[in-house]
Amino acid sequence: MHMEICWHGRGGQGVVTANEILAETAIAAGMYVKAFPEFGPERMGAPIRGFTRIADTPIRVHSQVYEPDVVIIMDGTLVGKVDVTRGIKKDSVILANYTGTPKELQDALMTDVECHTLDANRIAIEEIGKPMVNTVMLGALIKCVDIVPYDQLEDQITNKFTGKLSDKVIVKNLSALKRGYKEVQ
Repeated sequence: MHMEICWHGRGGQGVVTANEILAETAIAAGMYVKAFPEFGPERMGAPIRGFTRIADTPIRVHSQVYEPDVVIIMDGTLVGKVDVTRGIKKDSVILANYTGTPKELQDALMTDVECHTLDANRIAIEEIGKPMVNTVMLGALIKCVDIVPYDQLEDQITNKFTGKLSDKVIVKNLSALKRGYKEVQ
């Protein structure tokens, strides 16, 4: 397996944390990983990108991802404002925090690649109390694309947040993960 992912979001949405959690889960599952964000002195709310490479053999490429297998759009307001489809291939998958249907997202992006949508903001607010969509989007991602096992992702979220967040907030994030997994279209 070799998978390249490009994350699009805004500063403060948890893009970097989601990228780290996915990478750490893949490492725990015995895979090789390169994961890093791309941002400068942007402020909260500015568009940012992150990149993840996951493979079952050592990864020798150290550049950003130019032809992603998966594009994750953490903020639906980026659709039409940022070129989130740059470099996609005919078999790429796009997952978006977007209130419309997958077909509406395809139309908005002017593409025919496989698209998946969910209202991650709504789920995050209902489960966590604020629009921090990273765990919701991770749940949706592993439902749409076979990358890492769900239970290992749950374990990694628990491990990552233990000591940083209260047990109550960790449980809320795990609930958000589950809803992302179940509610993605």
